[in-house]
Amino acid sequence: MLNAAIIGLGWWGKRLVGSVKGSQLIRFARGVTLEPDQARDFAAEHGFALGTSLDEVLADRTIEAVVLATPHTRHRAQVEAAAAAGKHVYCEKPFALAKADAKAMLDACARAGVTIAIGHHFRLMPSMKALHAEVASGAFGTIMHAEGNYSHDWLAATPPEGWRAAPEESRAGGMTGMGIHVIDCFRDLIGPIRRVSALSKSRALKLATGDTTAALVEFENGATGTLATTLKTPFVWRLAVYGEHAWAESVSETRLVICRAGGQPETRDFPPANHLGENLESFAQAALARRPFAIDSAGILQTASALDAVFRSVDADGAWQNV
Repeated sequence: MLNAAIIGLGWWGKRLVGSVKGSQLIRFARGVTLEPDQARDFAAEHGFALGTSLDEVLADRTIEAVVLATPHTRHRAQVEAAAAAGKHVYCEKPFALAKADAKAMLDACARAGVTIAIGHHFRLMPSMKALHAEVASGAFGTIMHAEGNYSHDWLAATPPEGWRAAPEESRAGGMTGMGIHVIDCFRDLIGPIRRVSALSKSRALKLATGDTTAALVEFENGATGTLATTLKTPFVWRLAVYGEHAWAESVSETRLVICRAGGQPETRDFPPANHLGENLESFAQAALARRPFAIDSAGILQTASALDAVFRSVDADGAWQNV
């Protein structure tokens, strides 16, 4: 059993804790938040001690790992501090907002010999697992193109004083909260991205960094891709892969549509799964030296680097940027 601390107890930190309630692999023994009055009942319900100091947690020898659900710009300092204290680290996405920061964080964990894991759990959705299996089988032949769109309006009314509304935290519209999932699934299915051309626009919400972002990508293997995300439309998840012999699209957590050459589209439905908890338990298994985390350091760096390239392209009015 991995003894962990949750750092950040906003709505997502609470989701992380709840996703592994009753787990035989990881338990939360401590929690850190800057708003303890809003988390006391939750901490009592889940049986962990609540505090306001990360340093105290890092000094606690009974804590083996930290799970970071904190503002993106704080990740580097927190990961480096945790690694220096010998704690395994699970960091929410985006891992970093700049390639240089991501590399420094990964290097710090490698020097300390601690496990580093990332909150890219969409690849574990049942439909995405099935799509990955189809692509990996070679049944698609040469991959020609991929399309991804993850959008919703859940954050459209985010209070302007909240950290998620800060321009330095949520660059390029919904890329840090939603588009990052598409980038990582692209990497998981197709491979590393070579270059990106992206635009962000303010259409319905008056946000400094825009509410709608679109990108054209070229993969290292020559395939092309398109990515879109907006902060002001009803929920949509769609990720499609087009091969020379078949195409398939994940249209929800549990539904995959596939069409093979000469055939008609077929719909496959899968039972729901706790993919968020599965990702955390995968981290626990890696920290307990049972098996490696599914995304290695190179994969974590590739996704962070592609996000960095999106930001740079948006700042350059869509000019191509190498990853």
